[in-house]
Amino acid sequence: MTQAPARPRSGRRQHDREIVALAVPAFGALVAEPLFLMTDTAIVGHLGTAQLAGLGVASALLMTSVSVFVFLAYATTAAVARRVGAGDLPAAIRQGMDGIWLALLLGAGVIAVALPTAPHLVDLFGTSDAAAPYAITYLRISVLGIPAMLVVLAATGLLRGLQDTKTPLYVAVIGFVANGALNAGLVYGAGLGIAGSAWGTVIAQCGMAAVYLAVVLRGARKHGAPLRPDAAGIRASAQAGVPLLVRTLSLRAILMIATAVAARLGDADIAAHQIILSLWNLLAFALDAIAIAGQAIIGRYLGAGDTQGARAVCRRMVEWGIAVGVVLGVLVVLTRPAFLPLFTSDPAVKDAALPALVIVALSQPISGIVFVLDGVLMGAGDGPYLAWAMVLTLAVFTPVALLVPVLGGGLTALWATMTLMMTMRMLTLWLRSHSGRWLVTGATR
Repeated sequence: MTQAPARPRSGRRQHDREIVALAVPAFGALVAEPLFLMTDTAIVGHLGTAQLAGLGVASALLMTSVSVFVFLAYATTAAVARRVGAGDLPAAIRQGMDGIWLALLLGAGVIAVALPTAPHLVDLFGTSDAAAPYAITYLRISVLGIPAMLVVLAATGLLRGLQDTKTPLYVAVIGFVANGALNAGLVYGAGLGIAGSAWGTVIAQCGMAAVYLAVVLRGARKHGAPLRPDAAGIRASAQAGVPLLVRTLSLRAILMIATAVAARLGDADIAAHQIILSLWNLLAFALDAIAIAGQAIIGRYLGAGDTQGARAVCRRMVEWGIAVGVVLGVLVVLTRPAFLPLFTSDPAVKDAALPALVIVALSQPISGIVFVLDGVLMGAGDGPYLAWAMVLTLAVFTPVALLVPVLGGGLTALWATMTLMMTMRMLTLWLRSHSGRWLVTGATR
């Protein structure tokens, strides 16, 4: 009897080691990704205001295109991890290759649509006559890198499923450095202007994709996994991604509605909202890293048929999510006075942001639970439920958010509504996790 408590502690230590080993490199890779855009912005910003405005419009279109297809990483991670847990590495790599082939097909489709419609897409943003030519130039060149970026997403999902988050970190860091060097050299050294920035990013993206493919090919040769396209496998990957696509689009709709509401509150409120949203996204990286670990670990446990282990690691990751959320919340409260002057000197913007940041801080433990359970259910391949839950959340959030300008309360009320949205997500995810219906074992779901 005296030895009984040691087993849970030992199990928690094992789970902690797994979570840290996967989450820390994943966090580094997640942070490296937005640095691409920051580098482009810093370099293009010195060319002129029109060029920077053009970059802003084109980047918004490109980032939307890539974010819509993030299911290539999420669905691939879950499917590959299941096969790893089942002990079938050739099938795991084969599953990842199906995701990569799907990424190439989707990337080709994006190019076919975006190249001829680039002027119309730019015009939808109401881009000025001065900025529009730069936006069109950047978009038409950068869209050529979309297939590479989607391959990076799918290959990242494959490696995460294989329990490897270090390689994506190394590739992201090298890609960031190469992107900066290429942008500086082509924009200023070669005198290509904004086109040089676009070409530099495309070359860096293609280089990252090439490195990933080399790693995947080496693994395929080692384990005897076939590399040729498989129509059934590609179709299965697409079907698994559809629910996650619905989930992502619903979340994007929530963020767009929140921004539209903030714009109706006034210039100071929308400016403060953009600052807070940037911070919110940064905080999400830390929590998303735990979610990524959850996708990989849960998929492996369920592939091995270990439902007890899956439940145990789920509980431990929720504890991690809450703890990290508390730490992040405290940091937000303590750094508010120093954080805001980095972005604005306008007293009206600061006055709008300060109380709203308190709401953001208080909601971080809730966000921690949401991100973790989201990752757990993704790892379990429970995409249809995630899609339904997010559509329901969107339906609840929309009317409440639209009432904010009518009822008053300003930006603080809007971010209270965002917290309501996260609470709704937490409840739907918590109910599912406790139902046990996500505990479907086997190499495939």
